[in-house]
Amino acid sequence: MVQGANKEQVAPPDWPGSLPEFLVYQELLRRGLREGFDFTYQSKFMGGRLDKGGAVVDFLFFNPPDLAINVQSEFFHYQTAELRTHDELQRIALEGQGITVIYIDESDIVKNVGFFLSEALRFRDHSRAVK
Repeated sequence: MVQGANKEQVAPPDWPGSLPEFLVYQELLRRGLREGFDFTYQSKFMGGRLDKGGAVVDFLFFNPPDLAINVQSEFFHYQTAELRTHDELQRIALEGQGITVIYIDESDIVKNVGFFLSEALRFRDHSRAVK
């Protein structure tokens, strides 16, 4: 089982996201899930990031249906109250559309991507966002 990233690991140069997102993506593929069939990566909702009130979901699943997993980094999600409020408002908007949002903290992915992804796929959120 993949235990996370080593200090030298980087995402491929053509990867559109972060290393932790890539680690989750790799783990999903390792488990036999397929992008476009079992899940999508970087799904836009309500116009996406550039529209006011819009959101981008890192991983949106078809099975289990209506599950979204977002990777949370310290810098972009927890550094200020404004960032935390923004994420909470996005969660509320997505839940209003019947989508359950589970967050996985970047630090947890690096520690043990397999465990925290398994938990997220069971709708269990261990992130700082829900503490």
